Amino acid sequence: MGWAVIVALAALVGIGLWRFGGLPRAALELLGAALLLGLAGYAWQGSPTLAGSPKPPPADTGASAARIESLPEFRTATVGGAADILAAADGLIERGMVSYAVGIIKAGLDRNPQSADLWVGLGNALVVHGGGMMSPAAQLAFDRAAKIQPDHPGPSFFMGLAFAQAGQIDRAEQIWRDLLARAPADAPWRADLEQHLAMIAGAQGR
Repeated sequence: MGWAVIVALAALVGIGLWRFGGLPRAALELLGAALLLGLAGYAWQGSPTLAGSPKPPPADTGASAARIESLPEFRTATVGGAADILAAADGLIERGMVSYAVGIIKAGLDRNPQSADLWVGLGNALVVHGGGMMSPAAQLAFDRAAKIQPDHPGPSFFMGLAFAQAGQIDRAEQIWRDLLARAPADAPWRADLEQHLAMIAGAQGR
């Protein structure tokens, strides 16, 4: 029974990425090889027939808040290739398959390297992969997005979110205040940004 579930899940992931990921054939072949490699590794080390041994959930680091598709007002693409890739990547992150999420976003960037949304998504996925911590690779991805589309709110917002999750509240607040200062009065994401700043102020007793 355990093997049937594992194989079924792998098949569903592969079909879902083929159907919704919009990936080129080479990327799909690479993804298929990765799934087969994962199954081979599980066959070597896994024990699906053994009884489960539940463990208490880990402490919440806040990394789950940095979902790629969450807060859609901080993205410019709502339909089409980039949006579909981010939706697929977000689904993988929800299932703990962050490395696969990073992989399909990178494959999308191979096809569309000028997509600011995909660069934001990559930075965000790398932050989640690092347990909520900002890494040089994530910083580079956010910087690339900001360079491609200077008025895109995503790089600054998600950089601030990553720093907030890492406990660097002052740095996060400064990034968000700078973003708010240049936000158009009618920006659909302005109210959400103000709410996050209010949460910081409340947490600091201001």
